[in-house]
Amino acid sequence: MSTFSLLFIAVLGIALLLFLVIVVRLQAFLALLLVSLFVAVIGGIPPAEIAGVIQTGMGNTLGYIAIVIALGAMFGEMLQVSGGAEQIANSLVKKFGEDKAQWALGLAGLVIAIPVFFDVALILSIPLVYSLGRRTGRSLLYYAIPLVAGIAVGHSFIPPTPGPVAVASLIGADLGWVILMGLLAGIPAMAIGGVYFGKKIAGKIHLDVPAEMEEAAPPPQGTPLKDLPSFTMVMTLVAVPLVLILLNTVLGVALPEGNPVRDWMAFIGHPFTALTLVTLLSFYFLGTMRGYTRNDIQRIATKSFEPIGMIILVTGAGGVFGRTLIETGVGEALAGAMAASNLPIILLAFLIATVVRVSQGSATVSMVTAAGLVAPAVEMANYSAPLVAAIVIAIASGATVLSHVNDSGFWLVGKFLGMSEKQTLQSWTVMETIIGGVGLIVMLIVGFFL
Repeated sequence: MSTFSLLFIAVLGIALLLFLVIVVRLQAFLALLLVSLFVAVIGGIPPAEIAGVIQTGMGNTLGYIAIVIALGAMFGEMLQVSGGAEQIANSLVKKFGEDKAQWALGLAGLVIAIPVFFDVALILSIPLVYSLGRRTGRSLLYYAIPLVAGIAVGHSFIPPTPGPVAVASLIGADLGWVILMGLLAGIPAMAIGGVYFGKKIAGKIHLDVPAEMEEAAPPPQGTPLKDLPSFTMVMTLVAVPLVLILLNTVLGVALPEGNPVRDWMAFIGHPFTALTLVTLLSFYFLGTMRGYTRNDIQRIATKSFEPIGMIILVTGAGGVFGRTLIETGVGEALAGAMAASNLPIILLAFLIATVVRVSQGSATVSMVTAAGLVAPAVEMANYSAPLVAAIVIAIASGATVLSHVNDSGFWLVGKFLGMSEKQTLQSWTVMETIIGGVGLIVMLIVGFFL
């Protein structure tokens, strides 16, 4: 087939995906699978080989991501149930003081959202926003925007949260480098989109605690808080997998092949091992030591799998889509077109994710779709590990910007803060766009030096 025909197939596939998700309201997993079959048929893959391509794409993707997300989910559930996530938020606000509560909430949101899902992190932390708003008389946005900015950064930029793990798996990025790039982009994004913008928008929109949320506020001052795990213990547990994965990446660069320290660190610092270790540690320190029985811990661990099944399947279907693009030759044509455009791969990845994000709302679907399209170009270009990680964060940034009425996060934040649709657009949507924009700018700067 000609290059034009192959590129036309890619455009047609994306158009069909958006139609199935937006108009037909088909579940994203099934929509991605159907689009992959469509691309395989019209792309010229022999009918007898299509099933094998699907199996390869699904298996290669899930062989990695299913383990990482499942282990991360168990750790996150233990952190939530034991009160560890609540302890992080309470302690940081107390340590920073009321005058620097914006920074405390932003950092708390970022840390909590690494092992815990966005909606859970928000539900756990929002009572602090209500309490501070009542005590100071400031608009809730003064405290809420830094909090949700931190949660959004942790949720989108820093593994082992599912989004960047999924993209890293699909384009072959090293998680250690992704963590480094995520922190590099995420901290300034939280500061500008959360702390700085939070001050600005709070001066324009005043919000009090919504009447229906009154009961969600924390107990009055003087009422003893429930017994929570220590801040030091919780932060140590959160840091364990991040530090081990980062050490693996650093020693992999610093030490020569065959060095026994490097070899052992490659084992201990692999995401599988690091997350298995912290999950077992959380079972003991957040479970057994706090009075949970083995049956309790088993029930908590099993419950953690409930929200991740669809994330894993959608990511697997994204792997099928990417493999189909490669097998049909569409991936090679896309790689050639990207190279001919003379646009940096980081910017292209961001733009693709942004288009899908604005069209259908789901950050996960936009990340997976963009990764599937970019993967062939990454595979063929032989980019360095840091640059591939920067592409992951660029995709995550594109999947963050311009959140509006087709995104569940838009309605969740609006509901908890009692905002109208217009106010949510003025605050949440602008904040998300700033975060994604800052992430892109930082990655473009990084890419310039790589």
